[in-house]
Amino acid sequence: MGSGSETTCLTIPEHVLTSSGRRMQRLGFGTAAYPLVTPEVTKAAILQAIKLRYRHFDTAYIYGSEQPLGEAIVEAISLGLIKSRDELFITSKLWCSDAYGDLVLPAIHRSLQNLKLEYLDLYLIHFPLSLKRGLYEFGVRKEAIVPMDFVSVWTAMEECQRLGLTKSIGVSNFSCKKLADILAFAKIPPAVNQVEFNPLWNQKKLREFCNANGILVIGYSPLGASGTLWGSNQVLENEVLKEIADTKGKTVAQICLRWAMEEGVGVIVKSFNGERMKQNLEIFDWSLSEEELKRIDQIPQSRGCAGELFVDEHGTFKTVEEFWDGEV
Repeated sequence: MGSGSETTCLTIPEHVLTSSGRRMQRLGFGTAAYPLVTPEVTKAAILQAIKLRYRHFDTAYIYGSEQPLGEAIVEAISLGLIKSRDELFITSKLWCSDAYGDLVLPAIHRSLQNLKLEYLDLYLIHFPLSLKRGLYEFGVRKEAIVPMDFVSVWTAMEECQRLGLTKSIGVSNFSCKKLADILAFAKIPPAVNQVEFNPLWNQKKLREFCNANGILVIGYSPLGASGTLWGSNQVLENEVLKEIADTKGKTVAQICLRWAMEEGVGVIVKSFNGERMKQNLEIFDWSLSEEELKRIDQIPQSRGCAGELFVDEHGTFKTVEEFWDGEV
């Protein structure tokens, strides 16, 4: 990658989070690897990402990537790649078995310890449900799901922000209805809702609701999470996207990421492949035409991460519709 591409990287659009005034690159680097990889592989990928000028990193307690991210940050500073941690925007997430009013503060302290950091930039509730205390498996046992007490958990999240342990707080995988439940009593509203987002699930209704309430949507699985348990090749194999990519001499992944930038959302992209990490940044010196945007807008919609994992006819959420409050 020549210097021309590196200067392209410098123009990653930023969003200023109103709750903290912190600047966040709208293209973030994801650290959730599936199948799981060793901490050494994760750390090496993050270091390479920092060299390529990624500055926004997304982790979660349950990913097992907090420690390698923390080690990569220490090494990046010692190598002079960044002057201080303040140049980075770090997000982590509260796992469901810690989603209890009295467990939120211990959970963020544990994440900060793993990351060797004094503060997070953004702390999210990972899913709108609780699991029985003490369960830390990468996966969800349906019989362990219990309804979350939104008031006590969100009040504790607000306390994390007031104490300076995180600059902003938000949620992930929340429907409009569940967001409205939080907004009804929140003293500090969620800054972000991180949800599935790609051309096959463009979250129009949710984005309208979030925009109206000053909540930034950040998309995960922008390429359809191909190769994971919950994802598929449907996005990367979509004929409309392939045609647009061929016409423009770009990859389908680049079309998806450019589209997300033009839609005004944040997006978390995960690749530990060095060449694709570079390609994912090469989306800022060209744009999609009105006609191309219209074609993408007309792609039939279907949720990839449907939430079957959380659904049990005898459980808290009896149907997929109930989990998403009919927003399917």
